[in-house]
Amino acid sequence: MDFQRIFILLGLAVTAYMLVLAWNEDYGQGATAPATVDESPALPVPPLDATIPGSVPTVQDSTVPELATGAVPIPQTVPNTAAATRQLITVETDVFNIQIDPLGGDIVKVSLPDFPASLETPDVPFVLLDPRNAYVGQSGLIGPNGTDKKGVRPLFQSDLQNYDMGSHSELNVSLSHIQSDGTSIRKTYRFKQGDYLIGLEYEVTNAAETPWVGGLFTQIKRDGQDPISQSSNLMGMQPFVGGATRSDQEFYKKLEFEDLEEEPYKLTRPEGYMAMVQHYFVSAWVPQGDSEVSYQARKLRNQDVYLFGFTTPAISIPPGETGVLAASFYSGPKDQYRLQEIATGLDLVVDYGFLWWMAQPLFWMLTVIHGMVGNWGLAIIGLTIIVKILLYPLSAASFRSMAKMRKLQPEMMRLKERYGDDQQKFSQEMMNLYKKEGANPLGGCFPILLQMPVFLALYWTLMESVELRQAPFFLWIEDLSAMDPFFILPILMGVSMYLTQRMQPEPPDPVQARVFKFMPIMFTFFFLWFPSGLVLYWLVNNILSIMQQWYVTRQIEKASG
Repeated sequence: MDFQRIFILLGLAVTAYMLVLAWNEDYGQGATAPATVDESPALPVPPLDATIPGSVPTVQDSTVPELATGAVPIPQTVPNTAAATRQLITVETDVFNIQIDPLGGDIVKVSLPDFPASLETPDVPFVLLDPRNAYVGQSGLIGPNGTDKKGVRPLFQSDLQNYDMGSHSELNVSLSHIQSDGTSIRKTYRFKQGDYLIGLEYEVTNAAETPWVGGLFTQIKRDGQDPISQSSNLMGMQPFVGGATRSDQEFYKKLEFEDLEEEPYKLTRPEGYMAMVQHYFVSAWVPQGDSEVSYQARKLRNQDVYLFGFTTPAISIPPGETGVLAASFYSGPKDQYRLQEIATGLDLVVDYGFLWWMAQPLFWMLTVIHGMVGNWGLAIIGLTIIVKILLYPLSAASFRSMAKMRKLQPEMMRLKERYGDDQQKFSQEMMNLYKKEGANPLGGCFPILLQMPVFLALYWTLMESVELRQAPFFLWIEDLSAMDPFFILPILMGVSMYLTQRMQPEPPDPVQARVFKFMPIMFTFFFLWFPSGLVLYWLVNNILSIMQQWYVTRQIEKASG
């Protein structure tokens, strides 16, 4: 029995199986095109250019949550929205094109100019918060004196209709609202140059004769469909889309849409985040301070709409005084180093799987190399070379074992012919031959198996890194995160894998020999739809393996000659 071949085959099969599982888990949510999305919001609202004399009528189910400490009776006051209009407010910074709805002061659209929607439309920015997916960043004040209640949203006024940061380093967009008792509410979004983190601040000046009591709610509203702007490859594989938060046991906990259909998610803790995740991009609300925050995620009844957010404890503002409630909203690429600064565990939305502890150093090394060469394809090649050098002791041991086994191939074939009908005797004589020549049939297996986690970690690194999105290499490879449009790299990878096998001893078992000859074809088929960056890594790795195998074999032949 050729133990070496069996273990190598097992290792390759396990690797292929884990790759398919990882691909299907992260990118296999169906081959159908995104369904048509009703662009109407969850709450009925009048036309955007209408003058709104009052509040929005109450509906059966509202997106506004209840205050976690809602033991105080809520007075039946109506927000003063007279003379306010519903025309959307636009905000432009160096990294954002944003639309804000005066009704509630919600962020209803976010476009990212630095990230084109596609290579074919470089001037069209990628839309992250997309009205076509009912994707909105909501916030408001709830509680006894809050402006937001079941079916009621305040209408804000702003000094300008269009804001442009220009060459300034900061931009503040302030919205104002006066409650019926004269209390002044100022809602301010704070933008900084080059930053995808938006500061949110509510400044409440109490003009009543009694304390103002209320808390802050923030949430992300979105339907359960795939992103409208998301493209799919020929196999129709789609990235994971869903919520994420930090729990008491996990820094990163996925919240699947399907799970929320059965039961809402609730958790109270002093720090954390609530995020909406999709491939390469994320939106997240992050609380400020160290007070206990109530995190919630739920599905609206009878609607394909999901809510992910949190509420803060109520504060009391004495008459004539001013209080502040604040939070932060991130909406942009999965920049793990920036996300790490914002909240503990938020960087894990760059989902490297269970090998994150290995993938993160590999990504760091990849970015360092890119800083020197300026091309992500060359950075992948450089990373492959470095990893291959670091693993050379293991590879060399494997190659030496294979070279010795190849040298013994004629003798093994003679044993096969002599004891072919007696499998027990053949195995015994073969083990005696291994012992006599100092060859270990398992010597080439375990080094290869030990390298499998490195490949899997690289797989997640290349799949999840937004830096590789639309990153060109050379010639026909215009996007390392997409499949090779002409299948040239996968075919070259298959040829290199075939050449690698040709340098290895052929197993005496004809069934094993046929299986191994089929492996390059199977892997080539799998890699046809893999990102070209990953195929490039595997191709370069195979070429380096061929060179190392040739070198080790020559050294052994010289030593024995």
